[in-house]
Amino acid sequence: MTNRLSVDIGGTFTDVVLDKAGELVSVKVLTTYDDPASGVMQGIADVLQRAAVEPGDVSLVLHGTTLATNALIERRGAPTALLTTEGHRDALEMAFENRFEQYDVNIDRPAPLVPRYWRVGVEQRNTADGAELTALNETQVLAEVEQLVEQGVQALAIGFLHSYAAPQHEQRAAELIAHRYPEISLSLSCDVCPEIREYERLSTTVANAYVKPLMATYLASLQQQLQSRGFTCQVLMMTSGGGLTTLDAAARYPIRLVESGPAGGAILAARLARDLDLAEVLSFDMGGTTAKICLIDNGEPLQSRAFEVDRSYRFKKGSGLPVRIPVIEMVEIGAGGGSIARVDGLRRIHVGPESAGSEPGPACYGLGGNHATVTDADTVLGRLTPDLFAGGKLTLRKDAAVQALLGDVGEPLSMTEHESAFAVSEIVEENMASAARAHASEWGKAVQGRTMIAFGGAAPLHAVGLARKLKIERVLVPAGAGVGSAIGFLLAPVRFEVVRSFYCRLGALDGVVIKDLFDAMRSEAAAVISDARPNEAPQEIRQAFMRYVGQGYEVAVDLGALDYTDAGAMREQFESAYQQLYGRTIPGMDVEILSWTLALSTGAGQRSHANHAGGSGVAEDLPPVQIYDGVQAVAARMLDRSAGRAGNVHRGPALVIEAQTTTVVPTDFSVTWLADGTLDIRLT
Repeated sequence: MTNRLSVDIGGTFTDVVLDKAGELVSVKVLTTYDDPASGVMQGIADVLQRAAVEPGDVSLVLHGTTLATNALIERRGAPTALLTTEGHRDALEMAFENRFEQYDVNIDRPAPLVPRYWRVGVEQRNTADGAELTALNETQVLAEVEQLVEQGVQALAIGFLHSYAAPQHEQRAAELIAHRYPEISLSLSCDVCPEIREYERLSTTVANAYVKPLMATYLASLQQQLQSRGFTCQVLMMTSGGGLTTLDAAARYPIRLVESGPAGGAILAARLARDLDLAEVLSFDMGGTTAKICLIDNGEPLQSRAFEVDRSYRFKKGSGLPVRIPVIEMVEIGAGGGSIARVDGLRRIHVGPESAGSEPGPACYGLGGNHATVTDADTVLGRLTPDLFAGGKLTLRKDAAVQALLGDVGEPLSMTEHESAFAVSEIVEENMASAARAHASEWGKAVQGRTMIAFGGAAPLHAVGLARKLKIERVLVPAGAGVGSAIGFLLAPVRFEVVRSFYCRLGALDGVVIKDLFDAMRSEAAAVISDARPNEAPQEIRQAFMRYVGQGYEVAVDLGALDYTDAGAMREQFESAYQQLYGRTIPGMDVEILSWTLALSTGAGQRSHANHAGGSGVAEDLPPVQIYDGVQAVAARMLDRSAGRAGNVHRGPALVIEAQTTTVVPTDFSVTWLADGTLDIRLT
């Protein structure tokens, strides 16, 4: 019997899912900020008890966490220094030398993770093609590091100029430092991010170094706690790019764990899109802290190699710390169940990005929170049943929600409790709609007419409201939606991607050199894949990042099985991708390639369908409830999701109740149970 365990640590809840030979058993527990592993072990104990499974019978543990992300945002990483080329220590602070908000005279951006007095330049220099101009001053390296250690530095990022083409100086410096100071945690840019563009390479390497000691300690502690509880199976980590990797690789490259949870949700939505043959999908993941929106075309989510952490301006592109890692492209905004509502000096309602999280949580949790949140609004609007929230583990206090809403919104604007709740709900949904439209337009796509797939603890509550604003007429809520990201981990392949910067023009393409480059990348990726799946033959995915000569940004081009020497075929692939993105090509212009990637990926997991009791879906023992459709009170039926069977159809207004979430079906929509347990909500 195969029992696979999946754990997702979110900003408010930690989700645990057990796949017991195809049957899913899940729990939600509040995230424990002081010691995230405590909440993980509590959730694991709960789900194993429910499923009557012993730790020794679990064959695989999959894990995604926000720990690295939170450490970067909250600046809780290790004291970190940067060793770089002499004269270039300020590159990290100069950044792009641009203004992402042109008309703000008080423009601000996150301070570098490494203060200037810990950014050290040493004698060495290589050219862009890898030739040595100045030898590495080894004596200076050791002298500078000695001073850094005396000042309390625990982690060191090494990023020399042009090390993507000539890594030898970084490797030699690391060798010297590791021999003299083995306690120092080292991150080399030639390993973490061997790509052209100095600032992004340094930023990514520094971020990796900053969280590396914390993540290494956490991963080692988690593995030890699992072993002490009787787990003997392998543990794999979810990465931001939508693949699984080993604990060893995760400990070496913890920056790749940033946004690992949302990636799991995108994988779930992509699998459902393929299963139902949906060409254009918008995935909507809303939890307790944030909402994530991803475009999925032909069953594949958008992919990228650039991401920003800790944006100082509310999700304004360019205002955060850039990292170059494989990532599923999505937009994330501070719009979750715990997002706090407030009224500003101009009598405007704002929702988020600040969140009440799990400590103290929304006012209705009764755990000490006293600010109005989206969950408080949902409670007052009747969308959440106080006695059934989180499977009955937490009883919501409607009186506390009313008090918070009136205090923060109602009284300043002379509104009733229901008007206040409706206003908060409308604002958060409009924020998400605006983010979705902007994200789609950046990629030359539209959201209207897509199918929405909603998951996460709060998404089914707001999915139809958001769909209305985006002119989407069909919403799907998959089985286990409340723990959707954790289920997505179970569907993810083991995957590892390697990148190399090597500049060339298609007009002078050297196929032999490119073959050697891919052979080296393949060997590096295979070393990770073989540790996780030693008996599987992985699939190989190759890409080139190409642009017309003189342009500033590249387009990712899938090389498939193209011959490296066939410049004509590669140009056709590039122009096809360029045409799709920009609507035109530039005839007669040569094409240049800056970077190459190779990923090895094993087969993905199988999607387990929900087990259904075969009933009507109507919860006969629960009376109709009053909910607010806008500010109008209506009587809604309570539908038990677990009692539904394929073909059940119910018209709204209705609430579909399950342990981890509630799906709202408004008056002019109907819900149908599909064969795999998915709820299909459509405009009637």
